Amino acid sequence: MDLGPLVPIVAIVSGLGWGWLGLQKRRLAHEASSSSDEARDLRAQNAKLSERLAVLERIATDKPSALTREIEELR
Repeated sequence: MDLGPLVPIVAIVSGLGWGWLGLQKRRLAHEASSSSDEARDLRAQNAKLSERLAVLERIATDKPSALTREIEELR
């Protein structure tokens, strides 16, 4: 049994396999960078919402007279 013709076939198949693995690696790297960008945006949005919530909590817990005075000072 001659294995000579199998050598180029194995070489071609392994080359295709390495190429496919390289494409998968690049795809996963792209998805990871997209996920980190999205996470950064969500953290920024979370910080903004926390600040707004703190203001609303302060308004809700302030005495009505202090709130009225602050509103008048802003006008």
